[in-house]
Amino acid sequence: MNQFVCMNWGSAYGSDYVNRLYSMIARNTQQPFRLVCYTDDTTGIRSEIECFDCPEVEIPSPKRDRGWRKLSLWANELPGLSGTALFLDLDIVITDGMDDFFSWRPEADFCVIHNWTQPNRRIGNTSAYRFTVGSHPEILNRFLDDFRSVLAEFPNSQTYVSACLDREIEFWPAEWCRSFKRHCVPRGVARWFRQPSLPTGTRLVAFPGSPNPHEAVAGVWPAPWYKRTYKHIRPADWIQQHWR
Repeated sequence: MNQFVCMNWGSAYGSDYVNRLYSMIARNTQQPFRLVCYTDDTTGIRSEIECFDCPEVEIPSPKRDRGWRKLSLWANELPGLSGTALFLDLDIVITDGMDDFFSWRPEADFCVIHNWTQPNRRIGNTSAYRFTVGSHPEILNRFLDDFRSVLAEFPNSQTYVSACLDREIEFWPAEWCRSFKRHCVPRGVARWFRQPSLPTGTRLVAFPGSPNPHEAVAGVWPAPWYKRTYKHIRPADWIQQHWR
């Protein structure tokens, strides 16, 4: 049983994002699977998805409800989940088979996307990573014990996790996971005339920051007026084909 897990709290993403993630997984796996969603609102989420209360990190707001909350998955135990799991952010588009994410380097402790913005450093992008529940509770424990020092040293949770697991990191093959803005959007003025493309070999496309998939499919890149000359995209038809 391949186990997928996601998190959804607050109002950034609705149940439609969770449901689309389930549908994309179902179309792109040949193995039996389950999707566990840790959420603070189950309204509208399809019944096949197993929902549990979204764990928190006990630090002051607003950090507690930002990306640092994902560190809660490194607890010693998680509701309804044990063994190996593949975490997926909600703002991704799955475009091809996902079974290999479970069989790739099976001995590896932590498999993750190699962060595209820092290719010469051992830093992961945690839009998609494979881990074993309870394998590294020290990541969460250190953070909770001294979160002020961690927040002062690391700009986000993925750089912190990467530093904690530096020797254990294995990166997915580069062609499997692509960044929408970095790998799909045409360069320069070409983005005004050509729609974003889907690189050959891509398994999933991540959308860190903006635009989100629902914006990219419509050709919308939210930005202040003075940035719209270069933060511009045409509608990406292939997103509609896969993101459903």
